[in-house]
Amino acid sequence: MSAFVHSDEIRSRFSAALSAMYRAEVPQYGELLSLVADINARVLEADPAGANRLANSGELSRLSEERHGAIRVGTADELAMIGRAFAVMGMTPVSYYNLAPAGVPVHSTAFRPVDPGALARNPFRVFCSLLRLELIEDAALREEAAQTLARRDIFTAGARELIATAETNGGLNADQADRFVAELLETFRWHAEATVSADTYARLVAAHRLIADVVSFKGPHINHLTPRTLDIDAAQAAMPERGITPKETIEGPPARACPILLRQTSFKALEEAIAFPSGEGAVAGVHTARFGEIEQRGCALTPTGRALYDEALAKKDFSALPDDWEALRRGGLAWFRYRPTLKGLAERAETDDLDALIAQGAVMAEPITYEDFLPVSAAGIFQSNLGAEARAAAYAVDPAKAEFEQALGRPVLDEMALYQAEQDASLTETLTALGLSRSVPA
Repeated sequence: MSAFVHSDEIRSRFSAALSAMYRAEVPQYGELLSLVADINARVLEADPAGANRLANSGELSRLSEERHGAIRVGTADELAMIGRAFAVMGMTPVSYYNLAPAGVPVHSTAFRPVDPGALARNPFRVFCSLLRLELIEDAALREEAAQTLARRDIFTAGARELIATAETNGGLNADQADRFVAELLETFRWHAEATVSADTYARLVAAHRLIADVVSFKGPHINHLTPRTLDIDAAQAAMPERGITPKETIEGPPARACPILLRQTSFKALEEAIAFPSGEGAVAGVHTARFGEIEQRGCALTPTGRALYDEALAKKDFSALPDDWEALRRGGLAWFRYRPTLKGLAERAETDDLDALIAQGAVMAEPITYEDFLPVSAAGIFQSNLGAEARAAAYAVDPAKAEFEQALGRPVLDEMALYQAEQDASLTETLTALGLSRSVPA
């Protein structure tokens, strides 16, 4: 049998193919890519030291390829199968997001690589949401939506076959990998023909625009594909110059000298022509769902840091959250990756005290990039682009993580455990390289 194509390579091929398809479907996405590339080039030119830090940490090489996408599926079976498809590409479900309290009738996870090496090669991630049919208050409409979803299959026969092949054989050869990418791409493709009548569509929109988006079409179509910028404020300011109207505010933390977590902006969803089936052929209509988005990723915060951030967000006062890398590190507020410097490797270390080693220049601490998502920001992006008002009262129900994981067929990973493991491993490797042995703090 031919050698298997590495899952990282399959992920890279799929990400590139998806980007090309989305660019053809949503021309303004190409303008976003051009805008982000120009801004990133200016930032790197203006800050050579920052560019060097990004290069040393591996962030620079992945920057131009980095994308995150988002899809919304309608049933447990669809979620389970999309999870199996992402597994072929080395992508694992990380974290559970319950968006219902923010008025969005879905719960979600993010499929992404989790190994630091895989993230460095291609950090493609997909925020995948599962519709919560039980939150449709109209029982008749809820049943009609369930029946509509039960009639569709969002995967091609070829995609299903190749997913099973990868699971049985432990991977895909070159020809199979190319066919897998082509077949799976069909799941993410836009379909302008609705599968429900104009009347049913109108009732679904009245319940929630996102419900209409999930239920009314043959597949879940990718609804945005997001490049990463190094300066989202500059991107927001420059969007109108490119003929793109951004949303009014940037979601996430305020601008800081030491970026944290995730900041996002977007342009409004497109009005796209669709055709509704009817007894007399088809009825013309429009649908709004797909939009453009740009993100800026900062440092991942520890549970203590996240609690401080959440408190600051509630108070709309971020003065208590240090805006200094060393203060964030010493305070245990952010996750860091450690590595020995050339100086440290050349000299005999006389202490195993981490702070002292950093002060001596023997060890370097680099902030670990936040690879995940913020529920409040996700809800804000969804609401602003769907033109839907918040309905927290209607959807303020207890989280349903257990039900989500049952639908997925596996538990989601804890993002904090992943960051902790990466920090601990880097510290152990660094101390070993310096000829020291010290247990990593619990």
